[in-house]
Amino acid sequence: MKAAILGAQETASDFISFLNAAPTPFHAVAEAKRRLEAAGFTQLSERDSWALLPGGTYYFTRNFSTIVAFAIGKRFYPGCGFAIVGAHTDSPCPKLKPRSKIVKGGFLELGVQTYGSGLWHTWFDRDLTVAGRVMVRRGNGFSHELVHVKEPILRIPTLAIHLDKTVSEGFKINTQTQLVPVLASCIKDELSKSLPDENGALVAEDANSKAEAHHHSLLLKILSSELGCESDDICDFELQVCDTQPSSIGGALKEFVFSGRLDNLCMSFCSLKALIDSTSEASLENETIVRMVALFDHEEVGSNSAQGAGSPVMLDALKRITISMGEESSQNVEKAIQQSLLVSADMAHCLHPNYMDKHEENHQPKMHKGLVVKYNANQRYATNAVTSFIFKEIARRQDLPTQVIRIFFQGKTVRKANIFLLLWQDFVVRNDMACGSTIGPILASGVGIRTVDVGAPQLSMHSIREMCGVDDVGYSYRHFKLFFEDFSALDQHVNVD
Repeated sequence: MKAAILGAQETASDFISFLNAAPTPFHAVAEAKRRLEAAGFTQLSERDSWALLPGGTYYFTRNFSTIVAFAIGKRFYPGCGFAIVGAHTDSPCPKLKPRSKIVKGGFLELGVQTYGSGLWHTWFDRDLTVAGRVMVRRGNGFSHELVHVKEPILRIPTLAIHLDKTVSEGFKINTQTQLVPVLASCIKDELSKSLPDENGALVAEDANSKAEAHHHSLLLKILSSELGCESDDICDFELQVCDTQPSSIGGALKEFVFSGRLDNLCMSFCSLKALIDSTSEASLENETIVRMVALFDHEEVGSNSAQGAGSPVMLDALKRITISMGEESSQNVEKAIQQSLLVSADMAHCLHPNYMDKHEENHQPKMHKGLVVKYNANQRYATNAVTSFIFKEIARRQDLPTQVIRIFFQGKTVRKANIFLLLWQDFVVRNDMACGSTIGPILASGVGIRTVDVGAPQLSMHSIREMCGVDDVGYSYRHFKLFFEDFSALDQHVNVD
């Protein structure tokens, strides 16, 4: 028997496809580009002048790990506002060092550095691989190309319990010496380097290339095979270690999403899908604002990069769109910002049934109850009374809390039930615990835009394998879509001056 919110399973299945196509931020942006172009969005370059039209749909990328997409209302004019959902494409993971070659104890290993605050113990005893981007020499030119090795080529083995009797008291690791993936054994690697020529004679493989001084020739051979080039054509790369187990829908009632990178590809996917599905000609016909999604890199390490939320990328976009649609005036940009709202969308901490005391008693987000609105008096989240009201009112006006649940048994509907579900939840962290961070306060303070921090509840945040609710994927998508469609009309009735 299984229970399903109507429409949520279809959205979640689409989300699974997105996740499996996006092992890294580069792949996430590539998949976002594919979906946007299929929906008719036009790519822009920040290096060129922009000629934008009312009713047009556009996107641009920065570093190929950040993407901004937007749809211009047909009644937009300079000074009108923006409805923006911001999320991030990156997740904690081990990343290969610039010189990754390690030979130790009869094994070839890869040197990695930790990116973000991961639950590193969860990376042990998993079937791992690499993915990312590679700079490749092609003739007289150079290209950046994506690679994702699907086979499990790496593993970080744990120490046998017989050699560490204290491991059950707490699995503590040294990330420099113990979080080191094994690529191969030395003896097998040496045997693989002797290749027969056309006469059957064994010829030692040339190991004098500059790249092989920094990285194992075996790794370069795997990458070149994937890319269809020679090992010597690989000039540089940015690779991260990732899990080979595909994302999936699971649980006895098929109610959970099991995957890595839910933080924060879930919010990235839901906002992107909401934008694409809210850009029909009819939907934009009477729209006076710009609907935008901004998916940033480097949130997990503070957002301070050329493509992070701490960069001018969002402000640059607001300025260029406003100016390209009319006469150049800084006042129009400032007016537009004050009429805009940013939904900072980043996953939230679900109440854990085995650690109930970790949540504040009156603020316990749960799965299948919709987006969590995050508050923090010390401005770790940027939500205030006005922004939370607008975001909640959008759902309330559409009667979203009322859903139909059908109970299925052996493929047949055996019971229908109308139930009332809140489509948002409130969250504050306990006073005696640290608060997480989001892009919300960074953009609120850097751009001066009204901001509300929200996120779908999940468990195992920053683990190699996380989980969230299928229904919450559907709720998040629908809430963001309504935000794009209804914000401009509602905001006209919100007086904060």
